Amino acid sequence: MRVDKAARYTRTHEWVRVEGEQVVSGISDYAQEHLSDIVFVDLPGVGEHFDKGEVYGVVESVKAASDCYMPVAGTIAAVNEELANAPATMNEDPYGAGWMIRFTPDNPDDVAGLMDVATYEQHAAAEGGH
Repeated sequence: MRVDKAARYTRTHEWVRVEGEQVVSGISDYAQEHLSDIVFVDLPGVGEHFDKGEVYGVVESVKAASDCYMPVAGTIAAVNEELANAPATMNEDPYGAGWMIRFTPDNPDDVAGLMDVATYEQHAAAEGGH
């Protein structure tokens, strides 16, 4: 299981990385491994607001569909349009080109409350990760 050491993580396997005033997010390497071949991604609209834990999108693979949950409350600033034509990018590069959303958090300090890499690795291992 690969991790992005600059990111924070949620119990539902989303990662977040602060970039200036905004936060970039997607699903973790653990999540894409367990979903396997991603074939479709449903993303929110720019300008939509979501509370922490609210479903903002869906990732579908050949095995299953999985909801994506907002890591912290915020407003969508951009979505990765490339995923519509190349959803497998999330399998290949979940922390880079496979990002899903960019958003402005209601409270930037909320990101610090998410899991750090070591805590996330323990969480994933407890769920049967590598």
